[in-house]
Amino acid sequence: MGYATDVLSPALVRDFTALAHSHDPDLAVAALMMSRVAYPALDTEVYVAQLDALGREARRRVSDATAAGTTLEIPPHVDPAVFARIAALNTYLFEDERFTGNDEQYEDPRNSFLNEVLDRRTGIPITLALVYMEVARRAGIDAEGVNFPGHFLVRVRGVHGTQYSRDLIIDAHHGGALLSESMCRDLLTRQTGDEQLWDAHALAHATKRQIITRMLLNLKRAYVRLYSFQQARDITELLLAVDPAAVTELRDRGLLAYHLNDLPSALRDLQTYLELSKGIELDEDERDEHARIWEHVKTLRRRVASLN
Repeated sequence: MGYATDVLSPALVRDFTALAHSHDPDLAVAALMMSRVAYPALDTEVYVAQLDALGREARRRVSDATAAGTTLEIPPHVDPAVFARIAALNTYLFEDERFTGNDEQYEDPRNSFLNEVLDRRTGIPITLALVYMEVARRAGIDAEGVNFPGHFLVRVRGVHGTQYSRDLIIDAHHGGALLSESMCRDLLTRQTGDEQLWDAHALAHATKRQIITRMLLNLKRAYVRLYSFQQARDITELLLAVDPAAVTELRDRGLLAYHLNDLPSALRDLQTYLELSKGIELDEDERDEHARIWEHVKTLRRRVASLN
């Protein structure tokens, strides 16, 4: 896979910023704009059209689905009609269209690009969840993201106050598996190694801006692991477009600039990070890191001065 070497275009950053801060961001378009870090000539309309086509067929499948037609056991307090529609959607996406989690090459950046996920039919939990939500929406099913630690999930809400009050929690990375609360607890323990972390926020609703941010963070980490620092800096630029007050992203952009030998940019960002983080309460590790950044800044000041 080749990567673009040009610095992220100001026009793309401007358009991405406007979309991320709009009242109701289009997640598919936002994800495809991220893809242009690696594929600057990407035609987003081609992939939106793919989602539309998947959605049309999914709508046909779920409209024909009935509780009597499913061979699966319907969980207690779940609307049988809704369950049948989800079962039909899962069969279509994971059996017929063969979307699957890419466990063998989990760290591959392509798993974080929506165009690649649609082309290759494989990805990581959040990108597969995005496909699931986008196709479900087009099929007339209201599915939302769940900001589960370490493993993004999807939820179709029950109708609280009725006999059908139970939510359906869906794992798009594992073939649309339906997870009970106990299964979610076990998953959290496997992801974090700490069974005490379970609380009411573990299955919190993910806003669209949170989804965009989480996708970008996954992609940034993948690029850093590959030492693809230019691409990681471009992604950090988009993270700051979503949240200009994210001081840790400002720090990371400075460190990435340092690795790229862009010393003036590194000095600017790291100095600003130190200034903005003055009033923030830091733990011991963060204080140590703060001290290391300060040493970087002193070195950068000498080196930048020598260039003038």
